[in-house]
Amino acid sequence: MALSKKQLTREFVVESKGNKITLPDPDPNMSPDQVMTFYSNTYPELVTSSCHGPAYQDDKMVYSFKTTVGTKG
Repeated sequence: MALSKKQLTREFVVESKGNKITLPDPDPNMSPDQVMTFYSNTYPELVTSSCHGPAYQDDKMVYSFKTTVGTKG
């Protein structure tokens, strides 16, 4: 019996103005940090964000972009 490999798709989530927005993967060859830079033109808060994940949900790897501005710690 042969085992088959299934490619997991990536999904990126950003919180913008209190809303969670799911972003598609622009290029599977890009690193998550490159994807964050790619989307920073549309979502300026990504400039001061960091990438977390992946979390595995169903057949997806979900990365979260979380802002580092305005947090105390």
